[in-house]
Amino acid sequence: HQLRRLSRGCEAASKQGMSSSIRSEISPGPQIRDTPGAFPSTPGESEPPSVVSSQHSLSRAVYERRAEYTVPAKITIKVGSWNVAALQGTEEDIGGWFVDGKGISESLSNLSFESNGTTDGHNLEDVSHQEARRSKDKPTVPSNDPGLVPGGDNIGLYVLGLQEIIDVSSATEALKPYNDPWPGRRWKQAVADALPKGYIKVAEQQLVGLFLLIYAAPRVAPTISSVSTVSTGTGLMGYLGNKGAVVARLVLGETTRLVFINCHLAAGVEKGNLERRNWDASQIMSRAKFDPLYNGAGEKEETGENIGDEDFAFWFGDLNYRLEGMPGDDVRRLLMLHTKNEYGQGGPSKRKISAELALKRNPKPSDTPNDADRKSRIFRHNHHLHYRSSTDTPATSLSSDTLDPSSDPASLQTTLASLLPHDQLHQQMRTRKAFCDGWREGPINFLPTYKYDVGSVGMFDSSEKKRGPSWCDRILYRTRKDKLAYEEKTKAEEAAKKRDEEMKSHGIGDPAVNQEEVLFDYDPATDGDDHDYDPDADVEDPEVVTTEAGFEDKIHLEYYTSHQRVLSSDHKPLDAIFTLHYEAVDPDLKAKVHQEVARELDKAENEGRPAVTVVVDYHHNHEGESRSSCGHEGVDFGNVRFDSPKIRTVTLANTGRVPATVGFTDRIVTADKIGGDAPPWLRIQFDRSSDKDRPASESHSVYTLEPGDAANVEMTLHVKDIELVRSLNEGHANLEDVLVLRIHNGRDHFLPIHATWLPSSFGRSIGNLVKVPEGGVRRSQDGHKESQGVKWSAPREIFRLTETIEDLVERAVAEWGMIAGDQNPPWADIGWPFISSIGEGKAKQSVKERIRDALDNDTPIPDAFPSEFDVIRRVEAVAGTLLTFLSSLQDGVISENMWTELEKIILGREKSKTHLSIEDERMQILDILTTSPAH
Repeated sequence: HQLRRLSRGCEAASKQGMSSSIRSEISPGPQIRDTPGAFPSTPGESEPPSVVSSQHSLSRAVYERRAEYTVPAKITIKVGSWNVAALQGTEEDIGGWFVDGKGISESLSNLSFESNGTTDGHNLEDVSHQEARRSKDKPTVPSNDPGLVPGGDNIGLYVLGLQEIIDVSSATEALKPYNDPWPGRRWKQAVADALPKGYIKVAEQQLVGLFLLIYAAPRVAPTISSVSTVSTGTGLMGYLGNKGAVVARLVLGETTRLVFINCHLAAGVEKGNLERRNWDASQIMSRAKFDPLYNGAGEKEETGENIGDEDFAFWFGDLNYRLEGMPGDDVRRLLMLHTKNEYGQGGPSKRKISAELALKRNPKPSDTPNDADRKSRIFRHNHHLHYRSSTDTPATSLSSDTLDPSSDPASLQTTLASLLPHDQLHQQMRTRKAFCDGWREGPINFLPTYKYDVGSVGMFDSSEKKRGPSWCDRILYRTRKDKLAYEEKTKAEEAAKKRDEEMKSHGIGDPAVNQEEVLFDYDPATDGDDHDYDPDADVEDPEVVTTEAGFEDKIHLEYYTSHQRVLSSDHKPLDAIFTLHYEAVDPDLKAKVHQEVARELDKAENEGRPAVTVVVDYHHNHEGESRSSCGHEGVDFGNVRFDSPKIRTVTLANTGRVPATVGFTDRIVTADKIGGDAPPWLRIQFDRSSDKDRPASESHSVYTLEPGDAANVEMTLHVKDIELVRSLNEGHANLEDVLVLRIHNGRDHFLPIHATWLPSSFGRSIGNLVKVPEGGVRRSQDGHKESQGVKWSAPREIFRLTETIEDLVERAVAEWGMIAGDQNPPWADIGWPFISSIGEGKAKQSVKERIRDALDNDTPIPDAFPSEFDVIRRVEAVAGTLLTFLSSLQDGVISENMWTELEKIILGREKSKTHLSIEDERMQILDILTTSPAH
């Protein structure tokens, strides 16, 4: 029945659109077997396997049929990166370039309005006018820009990585022990306002100036689960957050694991800076650790994931890799020959560019003509790009309508191809010093993204430093297949190297021995190392990637470009758009499979699981209590009195086809209850001996019932503890609980226990007893409001008990002389009648219960004696009741405060060595006792 309810609940949750993140959160882990009353219990590790259904096995069985409830899905992912340099107004541009795809220069990228299906690019605002109208409180993207890359609601997942949203060069900001939330809130608001309606933020992480935001389309957000974000600082002292990364992991469609890494690596152009960038990247890889997640089978991972455990990863940000081995000023001048063409006839940037290009680059006196000529040229195989001064052929001659750009030595494409072999990132990847384990990048057909004059489209750094242009901002990506291929390649190379070393150790392959036999010499570290940059090397058709979950996904890079005409930072933003084909869980199909599996498991369990029927023996007692009168399901003990045991019987019958091992196990207890298989006021006794060999998972006694066998369980409820009596009298406790009957490898039974407490005069204080009106404590708590004033000079129960003892003793003395003859009377013992001369028996215990009832109900005590009960036993029963009553008083006859006062008098008298007569001492004590007349 519980499995069926679970199936219906899962189906309802699916129909209501419950996100898979919620389902993954509530997926049970291995600890289900430790929960009292868990259904069904799980066999221990040392026990033989059995036909057992649990949430774990149910989830595993459903997961094995995942091919039946997954469907092909496609999503477009846009990854954007921008170093905003902590400049005011940069957030005004976020919607233009990141969401709408604006700000791309048609001539400085490999894109065009026509190829993008747009024909209104001719109305685009010209560069000079765009730069002239720039302000900090308005977008800087060109007017009438229709956008060259997809955006809006065509994107399923927007992933934005920002760097330097605060000034990370400030020691005050870098050393703060917390993140300043204000810049992050400002950027979140700007992104939310720019996105189409309904997009939902699914991840956010900030580390000082690094900020990562992920928004999902309304149709995509419910399929995202297991989101985990982490920050890794690699800045000052190797740990502070002025450099480092913010990383997010999420699961898409319950099948595909994605990781997004937004980083800011060490800056600088020196060799040490390059090594520090590589170190930063390695630290991010090794230290970023995500929360453990539940897989599709409902199994929780023992440890969290690291970067590299995902199916698809995207690494982006300001990686800060520079162009190496080239004069930065030469690169600036060369690239400005191309950016100059963006301007019309005027404008500040156009004049700056023209002025710089007009300057002759004169060699230093120490340079030889050959040296000067070498420094003024950039070589790449047979392509020679010559700098032209203002007296050379106009810069527009670099463009040719008659040549293919890849064959035109003056084209932008050829210029970029000659620069990219000097890119440090590509060099580090080739030499396997960083990002070599499967990472790849799309073709770079855009200008370096750093460093520009703020407010300029194409004016590279004109400050005194004149920093060399570089592709500092990058977007890399990697599939699981890429990483595994690299690992296999590395293993193969290591194995080959080991074989070579073994051969050399045996004299095989030693150049001194076999030099003439060598046909060719191959060095994998250098041979085949072609430094030419091929922009199409990483452009491939979508390839099949087998995910961790065993699905076959495909990813394809659609666009990779910078937004040259965004003017508000010294970095140009860039983005990449990916199309991901993947298998996603269909909630309705999964719910259907879930129901089918639950029914199959239910059927199998019913045939192989122990089945025990629990029968509670209800009966009438002398008070007329029955099940129908109490209306309580479970074991009802009816009315319960102080020190008056009550017994009920429960029958356990094995109605299944296999032996059943049963026993009561630990209950679910709260803070105010004591643990164990039963409360302290309840004793459980089986009618047989327990098993000697009990399951390792059980700490309590168990009993094995063969098919058709039955066991009787006797339950005795006995309230004797005075502290419990006081709590029950005051209403702070009750006689209710739930026992857990565990059927090993079967379904647990929950057995409610209930009893009604009858208030008692025992366990109360003298101050409370003197206020009880006529009729006794039970009458006052059955609807008759208790008087708040003092009714009696002392508790009536003491008066009634002592008077009864006095009357019975006189009667016993009179009768003894007539019937006992020469026997010694019981009162010959000085302790009689408080020390019994006959001993305790069931009859005397029964009479004591009647005496206590008479006290609590304010009925005559003599009426409690049966006729066959002789006077001696009557005296002893009443005397024993008096002793119990006095010992149960909450504050005693002499209270703690009174005893403190008495001690003061006694100690004072001893110190003063004052001797009083017995009568004076008595009066002194009585004076203290009069402060509490009832005592």
